[in-house]
Amino acid sequence: MLRTQDGVAIDAAYEPGSGPPDRPVIVLAHGFTGDLERPHVRRAAEAFAQGAAVVTFTFRGHGRSGGRSTVGDREVLDLAAAVAWARSLGHRRVVTVGFSMGGSVVLRHAALHRGRTEARTDAVVAVSAPARWFYRGTAPMRRLHWVVTRRSGRVVGRLGLRTRIHPYDWDPIPLSPVESVPLIAPTPLLVVHGDRDPYFPVDHPRMLAEAAAGGAELWLEEGMGHAEHAASDALLGRIGEWARTAGTAQ
Repeated sequence: MLRTQDGVAIDAAYEPGSGPPDRPVIVLAHGFTGDLERPHVRRAAEAFAQGAAVVTFTFRGHGRSGGRSTVGDREVLDLAAAVAWARSLGHRRVVTVGFSMGGSVVLRHAALHRGRTEARTDAVVAVSAPARWFYRGTAPMRRLHWVVTRRSGRVVGRLGLRTRIHPYDWDPIPLSPVESVPLIAPTPLLVVHGDRDPYFPVDHPRMLAEAAAGGAELWLEEGMGHAEHAASDALLGRIGEWARTAGTAQ
């Protein structure tokens, strides 16, 4: 268990992985309703472990972690605790890879934890991430907003999805992913998105890439749906390879 800056206990695990002694560590940030023991999260971690060490953790309000989910706001503190732990294990390079909600968190974390702090990241990968808050343009996102904003929805989240959700609105509204992206450079950034994502259409990754003003790579994956469930083994391998090499020439 890790302890965040605001005192929440976060479940985490470390896998040494395989590869050279100077291999990086990938910190994997799962999507909403996930946790480090879910099969789709385990599959991604195992793919990344082929050439890197991997830290997985469970966001607040999910699984065995404490607290309640704030759906991308204070989760930045969870990721910061995981990154700091990864550095304490002796790895010189830390790469954050986030899926869906986790994708928004890795972007905001990279913007907010710059400089020489122990919680900084050396490269960022956002997969299936939203560009802006409060998006309701697809049926899955309208259902998600019902789960998050309605009392009956939060009961479904707790009992059916094993996710405990904070009952209050954001105050203040946190920096959005698209507002975060311009603050990330010169840290390498990769944006990955499926052209059949049922949650966020392709204008979201394009907005993120445009906000980077040439400082990001954009992979639009043909036929891919949403997040960890939709990422093929081949795509996870490509992401792992990018994570191992990004920024090493700097």
